[in-house]
Amino acid sequence: MVNIPKPRKGSVVLVDFWTYTCINCIRTLPYLREWDQKYSDMGLVIIGVHTPEFEFEKEYGNLLNAVKKYNIQYPVVQDNNYATWNAYRNRFWPHKYLIDTDGFIRYEHIGEGGYEETERMIQRILMESNPVSNVSEIVMNKISNPEGAVNVDFSRVKTPEIYLGYDFSRGNFGNKEGITPKMIVDYQFPLSISSNNLYLSGKWKNNRDNMELVSDKGSILLMYQAKTLNIVANSESGSNAEIFLDDNYLDSTNKGIDTNIKDGKTLDGSSSLSYIHESRLYNLVSTENYGEHTIRMDIIGKGIMVYTFTFG
Repeated sequence: MVNIPKPRKGSVVLVDFWTYTCINCIRTLPYLREWDQKYSDMGLVIIGVHTPEFEFEKEYGNLLNAVKKYNIQYPVVQDNNYATWNAYRNRFWPHKYLIDTDGFIRYEHIGEGGYEETERMIQRILMESNPVSNVSEIVMNKISNPEGAVNVDFSRVKTPEIYLGYDFSRGNFGNKEGITPKMIVDYQFPLSISSNNLYLSGKWKNNRDNMELVSDKGSILLMYQAKTLNIVANSESGSNAEIFLDDNYLDSTNKGIDTNIKDGKTLDGSSSLSYIHESRLYNLVSTENYGEHTIRMDIIGKGIMVYTFTFG
């Protein structure tokens, strides 16, 4: 995406496949940043390969904003046509490959976690490539524990990622009206709902990778089991989403970092509002403990496009 120097001959290379709205990828970034700072002078080169999941992630400006937001200093390349992804026969975000100085893939890790194991392998291969360096001193130091890192107990997250859109849906859609490709459907909430299924009310257009609100108002209802809840969404004209958790406004104990924020400023009042205005991931709910909750989003402003719900 910028003029990137080629890795020096003899470098150890960590290739990280990611995409900027993937919460699993985002939660690995503190470790990647720390490894970059800690080991770059010793021969480690990290290359982020940004392979988009959604169409809007292909836009250079969106990716550039994400790289700046997450303070990524190592090279990031755009893989919009999946050329690098396919060359590695990759299938997952995030997926890390550790390559030694002879060009052999020595280690790989899929998903979050495994940070100590990954760092130990980085140290091992760096020591092999330069036995007389001071890498051995680093090995004796404490394994990285970066500030801001979040570790999720996935055994307590009972709700899978929920995709919207007729090509992306994995079946967690509860409305009896169903999904009709490329059509506008007037959805109604049912009298009762079941856990881990998403429900809509209002008129929504069924797009390939999202649901788009075409009425002036609409709502989303979901019973889930997790600690945090995020959505990937966008609204070019800007849409307000009033957030209710278990029929109550969010407060300081459970609101996400993107609740009660508009144009970078904290909103006054008791309401729990999220302003959806750009293509990215929004953290709406962050409770103190894991548990079952029901979220309702009352949306004002047609044009919001909702792609996925993710949990942690």
